[in-house]
Amino acid sequence: MAKYKSLFNVEGSIGEVTFYKGEDGYYIRSKGGVSKDRILNDPAFVRTRENNTEFAQSATSGKQLRHAITALLTDAKDNRMTSRLTQVMSRVKNADLTSARGQRKVSIGITTNDGKDAIKGFDFNNNALLNSVLLEAFTLDTTTGEISIPNFIPSQQLNSPSGATHVSFNAGFLNLNFNDNISDLQVSPTVNLVINNTAAPLTLTPATTPTGTGTPFYFFKITFYQDVNNTQYPLKNGAFNVLQLIEVL
Repeated sequence: MAKYKSLFNVEGSIGEVTFYKGEDGYYIRSKGGVSKDRILNDPAFVRTRENNTEFAQSATSGKQLRHAITALLTDAKDNRMTSRLTQVMSRVKNADLTSARGQRKVSIGITTNDGKDAIKGFDFNNNALLNSVLLEAFTLDTTTGEISIPNFIPSQQLNSPSGATHVSFNAGFLNLNFNDNISDLQVSPTVNLVINNTAAPLTLTPATTPTGTGTPFYFFKITFYQDVNNTQYPLKNGAFNVLQLIEVL
């Protein structure tokens, strides 16, 4: 695999050469390899078929989670979040110790401690990690989804990016059933604060407990703004916004 530079960005095949776009630019490679028919039918590739099936299932589960939290995720993600989440979902799938190889599922793995541990603490924006931005401990009430910090001082307990004048907080409480793809996300009212030395309790309480019989997920979101003439604008289009999955039950 090699990169190429050209006046024109080409994607597709020319003869035995394929041009394609990757995350870091355009690449060129030969068309060689094993035929699709052989991979699908040759007994020698049974392990490959099993791996492909489980990878697709992990990717689908990641998509289910992303879609379920769209209201939180839109402005708090990096450009490799989807692939990173698929990798994590694959580790969750590996915690399924009851299904045959090729049939392991995230929906079963997530019910185990190892499966929960694999995804807990996932930061959707790898450029803004919760543990690096928030410098104060918080408590989570898993019954209500409430997140609280008793005495919060924004200028001292946040590692705020340059140019930020205000910050907003949200708690998210999600119930997601991977088997039937039914979800319910409840988000707390937004608490918006000036980044100054004023101390006050910070309490984020979702409106209600989400319905459903799936897996409970809990999220903490931090959004930064810059005030210009009494209007708050998202700082660098959300490049510094935080969203972490803080707990799974």
